[in-house]
Amino acid sequence: MGSSLTNDPERVARIMLSWHSLELVSCKVLQTLWAGYGHICAISARATTKEARDHLSELCRIGVNSEWNTYPLILKLIAPPRTDGENEGHLRKLLSYEVEQRFYTDVVPLLSDETAVAKCLASTRDVHDEELGGLMATIMIDLRPKYPVTTGKRGMLNRRQVYAALDWLAVFHSCSWSLLPDSLDGYVLPPLEEARRRESEHGGGSGLWLNGGYTYLATRRSEYASLAEDTDSEWCEALCTAPEGSELSVAEMVALFLTPCGRPFETYIHGDVKSENFFMTANGDDVAFFDFQYVGLGLGVCDLAKLFTCSVPVFILTDENEPLPEQLTMCDGERKLLEQYRARLLQDEEPERYDWEIFKRHWETALVDWCRFQASWGFWGNTEWLEARVRSILSDQGWRDWLYQSIGRRIGSEQL
Repeated sequence: MGSSLTNDPERVARIMLSWHSLELVSCKVLQTLWAGYGHICAISARATTKEARDHLSELCRIGVNSEWNTYPLILKLIAPPRTDGENEGHLRKLLSYEVEQRFYTDVVPLLSDETAVAKCLASTRDVHDEELGGLMATIMIDLRPKYPVTTGKRGMLNRRQVYAALDWLAVFHSCSWSLLPDSLDGYVLPPLEEARRRESEHGGGSGLWLNGGYTYLATRRSEYASLAEDTDSEWCEALCTAPEGSELSVAEMVALFLTPCGRPFETYIHGDVKSENFFMTANGDDVAFFDFQYVGLGLGVCDLAKLFTCSVPVFILTDENEPLPEQLTMCDGERKLLEQYRARLLQDEEPERYDWEIFKRHWETALVDWCRFQASWGFWGNTEWLEARVRSILSDQGWRDWLYQSIGRRIGSEQL
């Protein structure tokens, strides 16, 4: 990452475009990446050959500006700050950008046309350009001409937009079932484990995250420890204490259950589903996701847990605007959304592949896990809804028995 071009996105864009017989017309920085790890730029390019024009027209699928013959593109340029020592957060970010680049170069070309996601034009991943000097950068198609609407930071969606987001997730999840390899060895481990593996093996994971998302317990032990010591929080006892006869707390059992291990329900998940991570059409009936830094294996319901909490208005989940009770079972609104997602997910599959009762238990478990992260990190979104739902789930002896039995099978013992 030591290239002198880290703060010169225009020069980087010119070099990368030249690989495809394209010339830069304009370059504008749209935003700085989280914690100053680089830039996202809107660039405009012009083809210098017929072959380049045909290739780019096919990728864009939006036609060409007839007057200027230019194409809208996005440059994502990674330029991380220097840090000292083994910092888990820093490692997580670096690995996340590697994973995202692999997603755009290796996975996106295999997705169905129904999955609206930016196509990759150029990547530094497998290109050895002396001038770029190991820089990490990706140029992809700009989705905004077709999907011009965003909600802004922590924006809530309307009903049509919610269903569009559910459809996209269901198609993405179901499509990736056919893409999963037989072995989990090539996936990227949690940051500190991956760093140690790379040091010892001079290599490491070259795929997506073994565990999609950035909130799972294996990488949030310090936050979890703080929650376990916070006796003023109701979630300290509810999530961080071990039931009688068990060495694991409820939160640890939930995390163990959700950890990918090659089950038929597992799929690729986006890992950071919220309204500010997708664009929408003007009428809200179609969406296109971006920001795939935390894409990896998982249960699709984990994507839904964050979406429902952070971007779906509570009245859509509960079908009313009344104050919420302390405990809340599944309302009709929530059920309808889940049924819509599951029907789309299994559109080309037998319903028995993901039985509703199993699906519902997975969904409840994903909500408990998401509540654990929010309780240890800080609540936002539909806080009252999430907490009321999780209180209800934790008080359900049927769910607890199912969890204990599932964990018992997983660790090869009936005793926890």
